[in-house]
Amino acid sequence: MSERLPRQVKLFGAVSLLNDFASEMIYPLLPAFVIGVLGGGPVALGALDGAADAAAAFVKFGAGRLADRPARRGPLIVLGYFIAVVVRPVIAVTAAAWQVIGLRVVDRLGKGLRTPPRDALIADVTPGPLVGRAFGLQRGLDHAGAVLGPLVAWALLTGGADVRTVIAASVVPGVAVLVLAVWATKDGGSRRTSAEGAAPPPPPSSAVLRRRPPPALLAISFFYLLRMPETLIILHAQRLGVAVAVVPLLWAAAHVVKSASSFVGGALSDRLGPSRTMWSGWVCYAVFAVGMALATGPGAAWALFLALGLVAGLTESPERALVAAFAGARQGTGFGIYHAASGVAALGGGLALGVLFQRAGGGPAFLASAAAGLVLALLWPFVASARRVPAR
Repeated sequence: MSERLPRQVKLFGAVSLLNDFASEMIYPLLPAFVIGVLGGGPVALGALDGAADAAAAFVKFGAGRLADRPARRGPLIVLGYFIAVVVRPVIAVTAAAWQVIGLRVVDRLGKGLRTPPRDALIADVTPGPLVGRAFGLQRGLDHAGAVLGPLVAWALLTGGADVRTVIAASVVPGVAVLVLAVWATKDGGSRRTSAEGAAPPPPPSSAVLRRRPPPALLAISFFYLLRMPETLIILHAQRLGVAVAVVPLLWAAAHVVKSASSFVGGALSDRLGPSRTMWSGWVCYAVFAVGMALATGPGAAWALFLALGLVAGLTESPERALVAAFAGARQGTGFGIYHAASGVAALGGGLALGVLFQRAGGGPAFLASAAAGLVLALLWPFVASARRVPAR
């Protein structure tokens, strides 16, 4: 194929790599920090993920609508990264679980500001046949950063640093994120504007909702509702015998799989269609959740945690490719709706699965999640066919 991915797509890949480097130095340590240091429980961990995603969801909807105007995208993206870089290291000085939840929410607010305009910019500057690969690159490098962060955290922990010190050190890669984000947003205009002169005004936001098939939005949201929060997956792995000091290595290994499979998922999305690729990821998740429910030792936890990486690779890029196709001229609004809906669903799922995890244990919680995932995977081909959701 003669077309190549635009420079901005590659720059945002580098930004995502460094930002996740900083973020993932912290995230895998939060279950041990909240429970072991601050005295929280599984419900607090479910709330940690759910509240953060829900707070970001509301911001994402507003940021998405603002991002329909290309000139606003750059400031929103840079501000979103700035908030994360400033807030994340402050978690090191918290004294209660609710403080960690609050700071995590603020961190995710920054994510809410930057994600829809960034995704809209990527979709606008990328030629149509390469949209899946563009998001595959962004997600792949994002997960590659999530490999580096835990490895650095593990090195610091084994070198004698405590959890608070590791969290504070995340500010170092964060500074580089800001520099690259400013560079990546310098040419924030859309491909349509640069190629055709003055772009025509986008249609009303309601038109995006009419163009986006409701089954696709509902199905994606339902997947985030039924999906087990990763903090609870880490906690379950620890209860299966994975030592806290080794969790960063487990997290890094999982993101090696996520990174590699994201490139594959993006290519498959362009070749087979995003709907089919996304469905295969749902099937993989149902198998993973059943395996976690039946696992009995650290070896199984390691193998299944690595398999979880394949789920992300097969779902994240196709989801975004579907949004880019359905949103039309309102890319910002389209991605805002997508991120908001999935975030609200993650809040409900995180709280419900956290309560079930605490009351009945990890096994029943994973079985419930697997059953819901299997129902989604079984019904989707019929729903998509009946409602004419395009495979490509």
